[in-house]
Amino acid sequence: MSAIAADALEGAFADSPAEAARAFRAALEAMSRPGTLQPTVGARPPAPLSPAAGALALTLVDAETPVWLAPDLRGGPAAGWLRFHCNAPLTETAQEAAFAIGSPAALRAELDRFAIGAPDYPDRSTTLVALLEGFAGAEAELTGPGIRTTARLALGPARADVLALCAPNAALFPQGRDLFLAAEGRLAALPRSTRLREV
Repeated sequence: MSAIAADALEGAFADSPAEAARAFRAALEAMSRPGTLQPTVGARPPAPLSPAAGALALTLVDAETPVWLAPDLRGGPAAGWLRFHCNAPLTETAQEAAFAIGSPAALRAELDRFAIGAPDYPDRSTTLVALLEGFAGAEAELTGPGIRTTARLALGPARADVLALCAPNAALFPQGRDLFLAAEGRLAALPRSTRLREV
């Protein structure tokens, strides 16, 4: 058995119903309260997918949600893991993707190709899942629905790319792209209604 095949067979939820329910609540809470960090448990995907990104995929991705992977993830253990555990159809065509997974820089490079939804169906957009090294360092200030006044989120060296991923949403709303940020076992979300600026 190859290393890729072995990696693909491991790392799913041990107690799928309970852990998927917890991960779904974490994703929902993250979207409802932009910038807050939500813990996830149970997923152990191969690097560079983080446990948080793996939990999100196991919960939200299935055979009817095409996934675009950044070029450095294609053909490796992460792609095999998503195929095996999520039955995810992987696409290299950004416009077709329901989810796009990669570093903030890789997502930024393809941003204009990801779907923004239609005026009548704004939910038919690509959800971005950005893989961060961690939530520390340089911060962004957040405003918008779900935030009482302002909030801050540490994005470190990825801050400029994350701001660029969210910037078009102001002009596109209610169309646009929602963004999940995943690092280690924690998840944050920046829905299309959230506005960011450097601090």
